[in-house]
Amino acid sequence: MVDRRTFLATTGAFAAGLAGCLGRGAGDADHDIGMSSSAFLPAEYRVEPGTTVTWKNTSTHAHTVTAYENTLPDGTEYFASGGYETEQGARDAWYESGGGAIYAGKTFSHTFEQPGRYSYVCIPHESSNMAGVILVGDVEETDD
Repeated sequence: MVDRRTFLATTGAFAAGLAGCLGRGAGDADHDIGMSSSAFLPAEYRVEPGTTVTWKNTSTHAHTVTAYENTLPDGTEYFASGGYETEQGARDAWYESGGGAIYAGKTFSHTFEQPGRYSYVCIPHESSNMAGVILVGDVEETDD
């Protein structure tokens, strides 16, 4: 669940009025991480091994959820919206045809089996630093 103070600090005063529309609200239990126009809400999310995380596009912009392949824990399964098996495959698909796009109101889910830190990005909004991290199990929080 999104911590309201973290949410407000992350999105600023403008988003304060939109708090019920962005991210996960008290009555909106259909996702864990929301996607605003240029941020994952929350940007950092902690779960236990075996947990399925669901992202929902809570904006009007198309987004992707694309793992940074070189940062995944050893031996873990790669994940990307669109089902791509590599980061390069996901990037190529996005730039060629919008592959992997999650449109407004749609979701993407992935189950995290192994403890570790899983960094990911929204390819079309990478230049706006739309990135996040899933912390699985007993790993330390990021410094960001």
